Amino acid sequence: MSDPTTRPPGPATVEGHLVLADGSVFEGDLIGAHVPVAAGEVVFNTCQSGYQEVITDPSYAGQIITFTTPHVGNYGINSTDFESVGTFCRGIVVRDLARRHSNHRAQGDLGSMLHERGVPGIAGIDTRRLTRTLRDHGSIPGAFGSAATDELRAVAEAEPGTEGIDLVRTVTTPVGYSVAALDPDSRRRIVAIDYGMKRNIARHLSGLGHVDVVPASTTAADVLARDPDGVFLSNGPGDPGMYPDAVDAIRDLIGEVPVFGICLGHQLLGRAIGADTVKLAFGHHGGNHPVKNLATDRIEITSQNHNFAVDADSLPSGARMTHVNLNDGVCEGLELIDELAFGVQHHPEANPGPHDAGYLFARFETSMELGEARRPAGRGTITLDTEIPATDGGPGGAGRASDQADDHADDARTGGRS
Repeated sequence: MSDPTTRPPGPATVEGHLVLADGSVFEGDLIGAHVPVAAGEVVFNTCQSGYQEVITDPSYAGQIITFTTPHVGNYGINSTDFESVGTFCRGIVVRDLARRHSNHRAQGDLGSMLHERGVPGIAGIDTRRLTRTLRDHGSIPGAFGSAATDELRAVAEAEPGTEGIDLVRTVTTPVGYSVAALDPDSRRRIVAIDYGMKRNIARHLSGLGHVDVVPASTTAADVLARDPDGVFLSNGPGDPGMYPDAVDAIRDLIGEVPVFGICLGHQLLGRAIGADTVKLAFGHHGGNHPVKNLATDRIEITSQNHNFAVDADSLPSGARMTHVNLNDGVCEGLELIDELAFGVQHHPEANPGPHDAGYLFARFETSMELGEARRPAGRGTITLDTEIPATDGGPGGAGRASDQADDHADDARTGGRS
């Protein structure tokens, strides 16, 4: 009788190396799609689960994801948890890729998913040492593969990273699409500007109304022509300083319609009101970041994925910081005092991560209700004389929306690419 603890035989391993631009070398075994060299900005993610959602998050474009949790792939993958049909990260780094998965939702294994989606990876890496290196020195370009270490280092040194690079154009939808409201009687219309939007965001927004998702290049005039009750500025990858046209569009939207931005959308909102953005040493990537809501003094555990942030000291008069990261004091939220516009650096939709910040969708709904009440007959500038209440609702304030956003978003963004 066979030993039930014995692992099934796996494919022959191919040895490889991860080399950082500073010369650090890590040995491991190649997994996923085989490429001689994969290169990108190396970051670390502290989520204990949710690897499928992380890998398929468009905000990781241009980056190699290091998972700090040692065992990855142990509950498999399924068709529900993809955040995009495409995968835009440059690769993944893990301590141990599970050869056997077990979960009632599983429809496949992570290793096969990596192969099918063209994502290279490397396992067997000392991820504790790698994470300490990144924490001490900041995010560093790196390269891994089966090539010689000298070649890998040369590629790593030539890798530009994410600063000064336009990555949004690689992930935004090329054409607009619509997602029906969960409530068929809803007359509310939301325009979501896609800088790299996760599909779970569309699910949440459809709980508030009909959603029109538009490309990142959409002008303010084109947005307003859709007669929206609110505008959502999505997450996305890269340097907010690379998108002056998006900043101009947002500036023209402020005061015309309620605006809610997250992640990159929050940073672009900050630049639109005259604030500066800065690159963080190693960014915030994970599902366990403590954030303080300055209006309620409530501590929220949040999901985050970004390398840039709004400089709180540069916020102009008429704007104030609403949330602060308790790990490093970074600005996690801002609002305009006399306008219906606010944003947060973290991900209120989570996926993966806790739902402490889910009430922000309810706040967006409140701002749209206030905007409608303050709007004169016909569409015109909002005049606000009532401040938005500092809502402290429970998790998932917008509820769950259907999956009908999935196919539309996937087909539009990737044109069928896998």
